[in-house]
Amino acid sequence: MSERKLDTTGAPIPPSEELEEASQAEQEAENGASPADHFSDTESARAAINDVLEEMDREFVGLGTVKTRIREIAALLVIDRLREENDLSSERPTLHMSFTGKPGTGKTTVALKMADILHRLGYVEDGHLVTVTRDELVGEYVGHTAPKTKEVVESAYGGVLFIDEAYYLHRPNNERDYGQEAIEVLLQAMEGDRDKFVVVLAGYKEPMDEFFSANPGMGSRVAHHIHFPDYTVDELMQIAHMMLEQQGYQVSDDGEEALREYIARRVEQPRFANGRSIRNAIERARMRQANRLFNGEETPSREELLTLEGDDIRKSSVFEEEQEAGPEPGRDGNDPDQAPSDGRAEART
Repeated sequence: MSERKLDTTGAPIPPSEELEEASQAEQEAENGASPADHFSDTESARAAINDVLEEMDREFVGLGTVKTRIREIAALLVIDRLREENDLSSERPTLHMSFTGKPGTGKTTVALKMADILHRLGYVEDGHLVTVTRDELVGEYVGHTAPKTKEVVESAYGGVLFIDEAYYLHRPNNERDYGQEAIEVLLQAMEGDRDKFVVVLAGYKEPMDEFFSANPGMGSRVAHHIHFPDYTVDELMQIAHMMLEQQGYQVSDDGEEALREYIARRVEQPRFANGRSIRNAIERARMRQANRLFNGEETPSREELLTLEGDDIRKSSVFEEEQEAGPEPGRDGNDPDQAPSDGRAEART
């Protein structure tokens, strides 16, 4: 004889309701949902959000002001939910945001964490992050931009739309540019569909300030402006050690000295991209180490395989006495070592 399920009062659940419950569970499984994705009350959600905030404290070096702002927003959302549970009137808060700062300062990863928090509290249905630039929003001919932008917006329903270098949407000097049309579609969606998704506009601070000045309607819809500062040399050293540990490397004493000197020089040079540049530098140092060991007469020991030496770092062009001034920071923010990146480390930094 099968065991009957009981409801919260201890009474047996009717067979019809058992079937409905099972059907709902199957539907959630098909959609990739799990019991951990849903919380029965705000207190449970608050505990889960604290887990996310603690993860940020562990995984993010520096960014003290950013972490503080995220905690403040999370607190607002938790209290908003508690007010609802206590039958206190409360309008849905405006959640669209602006993240300003140079490349490699953690804007994308914080957006991911924010999407997680919003999902756990029920402000967005799925909690996914859609990352786009101008190219995904603006069309190349008349009548192309609006449907293209609407398609992107709809793909972000239930989550967060992250628009990187959003100021490139506004090009007032080009009469044939369709960026303004994309902005108008976004404005309508940010107001009319604000219960369906959240927009994060990101980019360098000065161009973003100009963008909001030129588009006051956009600025009025953004409630939270968060600036991501550059990392200090000490913070970049911490980031470098985290990356090295993740990849199973260490640096010798001389390598430690060379790495700090590299960072101190690099932050003063053009196209510096914070964590992204550090990752690129480590990739290049690994290549130099590999070349050094490959050309050695003897098979390298385990210790040699693990260790980056000072010369592996000092052979960077950063240590040349004279550096030609490069162009202003571009869309990619690359550093002079030009090492490839899979985006994982730059997201974490």
